[in-house]
Amino acid sequence: MRLCAWYLYGEKHRGYALNPVANFHLQNGSVMWRINWMGDTSPRGITASCGMMVNYRYFLEDTASNSAAYLGTKHIKASEQVLSLVSQFQQNSKL
Repeated sequence: MRLCAWYLYGEKHRGYALNPVANFHLQNGSVMWRINWMGDTSPRGITASCGMMVNYRYFLEDTASNSAAYLGTKHIKASEQVLSLVSQFQQNSKL
């Protein structure tokens, strides 16, 4: 879960999210809301993401500002759950 959070939040390509699905949702103003363990247990989900699934949440009143922040300053808006997992990864990682 921590590694998944880091991959989605911390790994970048030219400053933007490396994952194309994350990049799509973040450009459109979403919040990286929750990472679900075994959220996709289909054969494809297990193969593609070890069964993990990410929820992106759209708060309509914030989508324009979230999108502008991501496109302008490359800031990813994320929930406390995601940020906590990122922080745990950073504290325990030897990368």
